[in-house]
Amino acid sequence: MLRTSSREKQPKRVIIVGAGPGGLASAMLLARSGVHVTIIEKQARVGGRTSTLDQDGYKFDIGPTFFLYPRVLKEIFADAGYDLSREVPMKRLDPQYRLIFGDGGQIDATSDIERMEKQIGAISPHDAVEFKNFLEHNRKKLASFLPVLETPFEKWSDLLKPEMLKLLPLMKPWLSLDGDLRTHFKDERIRLGFSFQSKYLGMSPFRCPSLFSILSFLEYEHGVFHPIGGCGAVTAAMARIAKEMGVEILTEEPVEEVLIDNGTGNAGRGKAVGVRTSKRRLQADAVVVNADFADAMRKLVPSKYRRKWSDKNIASKTYSCSTFMMYLGIDGSYDDVAHHTIYLAENYRQNLRDIEDTHRLSENPSFYVQNASVTDSTLAPEGHSTLYVLLPVTHESEHVNWSRETARFRQMAIQQMERIGIKDVERRIRTEKIITPRGWSDEFGLFKGATFSMKHSLDQMLHLRPHNRFEDVDSMYLTGGGTHPGSGLPVIFQSARISSRLLMQDLGVEPQWSTSSELMMDNNIMQVAS
Repeated sequence: MLRTSSREKQPKRVIIVGAGPGGLASAMLLARSGVHVTIIEKQARVGGRTSTLDQDGYKFDIGPTFFLYPRVLKEIFADAGYDLSREVPMKRLDPQYRLIFGDGGQIDATSDIERMEKQIGAISPHDAVEFKNFLEHNRKKLASFLPVLETPFEKWSDLLKPEMLKLLPLMKPWLSLDGDLRTHFKDERIRLGFSFQSKYLGMSPFRCPSLFSILSFLEYEHGVFHPIGGCGAVTAAMARIAKEMGVEILTEEPVEEVLIDNGTGNAGRGKAVGVRTSKRRLQADAVVVNADFADAMRKLVPSKYRRKWSDKNIASKTYSCSTFMMYLGIDGSYDDVAHHTIYLAENYRQNLRDIEDTHRLSENPSFYVQNASVTDSTLAPEGHSTLYVLLPVTHESEHVNWSRETARFRQMAIQQMERIGIKDVERRIRTEKIITPRGWSDEFGLFKGATFSMKHSLDQMLHLRPHNRFEDVDSMYLTGGGTHPGSGLPVIFQSARISSRLLMQDLGVEPQWSTSSELMMDNNIMQVAS
């Protein structure tokens, strides 16, 4: 009788639900290590929200428009045998973005310290001298916290590790982001300029943990980049590379259920053994879910297998804000408008209360506009340009009926845009798409239309966030913004690395990607932190 040698063993089979950035990064890492990977995506395009809307000859990023901290993705590309800068050309922006304050003043944010100090000083002379101190403080904070972002947290005792306890004085968990910034900056406008990034987490800077001052630091230390073709070009390149590595990508095929073998997991728990789609049943040794956690669990995993993450528990969590989006193809261009402009209204605090507390629409909302055609001519026909307009709003609420409010809010957004120099826009619109919180829910499967998943509050971070190795079902793993470390492209890529390591460890597969760059980085980190 012939026996199959260990060298001839069939490769492990993994199914990834969702072709977002976390799922694509996981596929590259798993395929590099000899795993047979199939990605199943319900949309016709890959990338999830990090994809490209191509409409009437105009191209728009659907979701993220800032590409930050390319280190993690650069390493993932290198481990797959590719060069990120060659596959996706990028331009570092200077200025990074323009901040316009409703209370008066403007800053063209730049990593040029002298120029930045001068601009801060024009608003608040005291605060200008604190800019270098802010950078130095957060350089140490990021260096200390990076290992945490690269480590899974599966139980409360992980917080008691000596290296975690040492972080407490630097992290100041008792302070909000705004409270931490008060130790540097007196003028609220300056503090807002270094804390609006909490929008990446869907949170107010007055409630967001102080840890996240590292977000604005990342921009100044490591740059804000624009991938040519938009951030959607990044996920398109990842999908192409994944296919070259042997990954199968099935699009326009919604997953309807994760198949669970009852009682074959540890301690009699269920074990993921595949998926059922709208077209077929597929078997696998493990399943990775790269979809909005709250929505996917309720739809794909029967409640009897979710002891911890029941529907009731999911509903009890607090969720991020949503966004009102306008994608506008424009005849002509606005050459005097920056690539990124953030307008912070004079009633910014009221904006936040409207979003987080009363769940109503503001009458003078803050907003963000990407005018990417000043940098990238590939996004629109010659003589035309694109505008990406984002207004933070409450997630879905009984207080806002978008079927009634959309037209009114759209008109308000157009009026608001005049505050940053975008005038006479209505008659120049040649194509348009709007997404409301209801649209995020219906089209993209986001629970409550919350574009940044669960809030990143202290009671929903680390081991209190859904785990990378899913707690309720064996052989099931999570990647994306709904799990540890959280939302935002750099940490989503890191979540893919964490989950892939755990999965391969459980399947007995040796990772075939290098960790030398990470170890080198960690050694440098420890030197800076000490």
